[in-house]
Amino acid sequence: MTIWRDKIDPKITTLMMRMAKSQIDFGVKEIVVDHTKIRKKRRELLLTGQAKKPVALFGSLESHEKAINCCQKCPLGETRTKFVYGVGNPHAGIMFVGEAPGRDEDLKGEPFVGRAGQLLDKILAAINFKRGDVYIANILKCRPPENRDPQPAEMELCLPHLMEQINIIRPKIICALGRISAQALLKTSTPLSKLRLRWHEFNHIPFIVTYHPAALLRFPDYKKDCWEDVKMLRAKYDQLIAEKM
Repeated sequence: MTIWRDKIDPKITTLMMRMAKSQIDFGVKEIVVDHTKIRKKRRELLLTGQAKKPVALFGSLESHEKAINCCQKCPLGETRTKFVYGVGNPHAGIMFVGEAPGRDEDLKGEPFVGRAGQLLDKILAAINFKRGDVYIANILKCRPPENRDPQPAEMELCLPHLMEQINIIRPKIICALGRISAQALLKTSTPLSKLRLRWHEFNHIPFIVTYHPAALLRFPDYKKDCWEDVKMLRAKYDQLIAEKM
């Protein structure tokens, strides 16, 4: 059997062509495709930021939330009070990502509504934004018991939900709030202190890291450093808007 290259859809990747040829050479008359492996690879590319053109599977945040708000993939689904999806402008230029809901968020079903959320609102106001201008979400959509740190297995199961939010919103900038969200999204163990004050890239989106507002409440001395981070964020946002114009 011969592979006719002019008959092959140009969208077929080199890997698929190689796979097809190897199966034909082996004597297989029908090309076998493992769709499970394809979906797994696509997910890996999305989570590591290697996918060139991420495509949203849902047409809106509302339809996505409706599809996942009864999620029971991990034990946190059994202990939550409310599912905490996200809040803000569905067309936001900036998306803030924290780690997980706390007690107040679990009760209300909205991220960053407690003292940390009030401080985040003040930080946004300092760079001339309000909550309705941006989008705010967490990696986990359910509160971990006693506000403990998210476990790796929990984040792995919940990250696809956040990735779909990012694909739907398509923000110009993503800002990770805190070490856990930054390390999870960037797939690194680099300390927060070394991730700050420089730009990273996530799915071809400029990505910046700063302190979680809860950390600023515990350690007020970090507020000066946070101010430097958000000034960088504002400057980058203004630059991107100017370039688009």
